[in-house]
Amino acid sequence: MPVTAMIRRRRFHRLVFCVAGFYNIGWGLYAVYDPQWLFRFAGLPPMNYPQIFACLGMVVGLYGIIYFEVARVPERGWLLAAVGLLGKILGPIGLAQLIWSGAWPRSTIVLCLTNDLIWWIPFSLYLYDSWPRIRQEQAAKRC
Repeated sequence: MPVTAMIRRRRFHRLVFCVAGFYNIGWGLYAVYDPQWLFRFAGLPPMNYPQIFACLGMVVGLYGIIYFEVARVPERGWLLAAVGLLGKILGPIGLAQLIWSGAWPRSTIVLCLTNDLIWWIPFSLYLYDSWPRIRQEQAAKRC
């Protein structure tokens, strides 16, 4: 399939992934700068090794660069966005296990509300619109 076939809702998807890129880079930088913020917010004891949370911030920030690439050329970002959405699904599963076991308090859910859950619908919509078979069918209808 040629790259020239335009994706449905292209402007919307570009906007979503630009916002996601800025958000992830900002969140990542803040987590590197202040890796104890979540623990203070949730009333947890400070981490013994805050470098671990800072490393998480680095990874989240790097996802921001990936999201900018999806925004730049949404017709070629399906796999990158799929990996991003998978992380946004697995993260809440891991946090739910920590909360369920009593290891972390419910107040830590703020981590998943802003980093993961708010992105499920727009990322899923993008994946639907950019799914290669759907794009082929849309391109065939236009001809």
